[in-house]
Amino acid sequence: FSKTLYPSLQKACFTLKCEDAEKDSILVFAKNLANLLMAPPAGAAVVMGIDPGFRTGCKIAIVDATGQYKDTATIYPVPPHSKIKEAEAVVLHMIATYNVRYIAIGNGTGSKETMQFIKTIIKAHTLSVTPVVVNESGASVYSASDIAVAEYGHLDITVRGAISIAHRLQDPLAELVKIDPKAIGVGQYQHDVNQTQLKDALTSTTESAVNAIGVDINTASAALLTYIAGIGPAIAQNVLAYREKNGPFQDRKSILKVPKLGPKAHEQSVGFLRIKGAKNPLDDSAIHPESYTLVERMAKDIQVPIKTLIGNREKINQIALSQYVSDTIGLPTLQDIANELLKPGVDPRAEFRYATFAEAIDDIADLKEGMQLEGVVTNVTNFGAFVDIGVHQDGLIHISKLSKTFVKNTHDCIAVGEPVQVTVLAVDVALKRIQL
Repeated sequence: FSKTLYPSLQKACFTLKCEDAEKDSILVFAKNLANLLMAPPAGAAVVMGIDPGFRTGCKIAIVDATGQYKDTATIYPVPPHSKIKEAEAVVLHMIATYNVRYIAIGNGTGSKETMQFIKTIIKAHTLSVTPVVVNESGASVYSASDIAVAEYGHLDITVRGAISIAHRLQDPLAELVKIDPKAIGVGQYQHDVNQTQLKDALTSTTESAVNAIGVDINTASAALLTYIAGIGPAIAQNVLAYREKNGPFQDRKSILKVPKLGPKAHEQSVGFLRIKGAKNPLDDSAIHPESYTLVERMAKDIQVPIKTLIGNREKINQIALSQYVSDTIGLPTLQDIANELLKPGVDPRAEFRYATFAEAIDDIADLKEGMQLEGVVTNVTNFGAFVDIGVHQDGLIHISKLSKTFVKNTHDCIAVGEPVQVTVLAVDVALKRIQL
């Protein structure tokens, strides 16, 4: 028995367990990616993106409230150059010129020193500007990609990185869809699993996130539009070309004028496309145009115009949804329509929050047991979560230390991109290990 069947059974069991492990690893990556894509956006605000650096300096890029690139500069406020006065003059000029609201600083080399420099300026001049550290994983991959060349081919590759950092603060989803998910660094053994299955799972996750939030067709990039149901790369480029030639879309019907975007593609995609400031307020909602007539009936039956109905809980509660049930539309769909009327076009993502790193902690050697710090979750695995606390080395919260109660699944209590309060349990400077 042992000489004939046992080796085969052993191999079969090993293969099955490997397949299970692969599926689990892919699932972990997909969950992390979903949380990262659904991270709260800072929104429509002017942002100064800074890609920190020592020898080559810090690259600055300004993007306006709609995400359009405006200006760039290179400063040298940190060693070995330490041209602090010159750098301060440049930053102050750009903040005043473009009315900057946020400063997004990449969390790479020189991040801590750059943040201290920016905070000093803000304090000295009493500026109404908020500095935020942004995870820059994958920014260099984007900078050298075909998408970046198509968008900013006339700019230096380092400036593209600074633009990406600024965009990540404004809208993480819109920027991260331009990057291969495997380059973002939120997986678990992702390079050892079936790459086809991994790609399919991550593509599906991205599509779900994009369609759940919806896309402003007048500001979306081609990369973002590609993930909308019914729109492929060719149609996405046609949308941009039409927008550039004819200006912004005024209503959802005009989307049909895009070359190669036929009735079928329009039917699939239009419910996920938003038009801000449209004459018909329903064009900035998740309600499909096929249901517009139904909404008009609802408004007419309770004797109010549609504009009065939108956002008016009292009036919406007066609608007897059951009387609109038909062979083609059921009660669950009607309830979805009613919920969307309450908050049309409202971003389902949480309110924007960010972590503030301790100013006195610059290096892993500065950490002491018992310290309570603020950080941001950079990765979640089955055995725990990694947290950036501003010392260029992520600390690990083991699954047993995530909660005072038993945790079966790490994703039940913590998510990538989430600001958290942590306590330092142990530090090994030589091995660069931090237990939180």
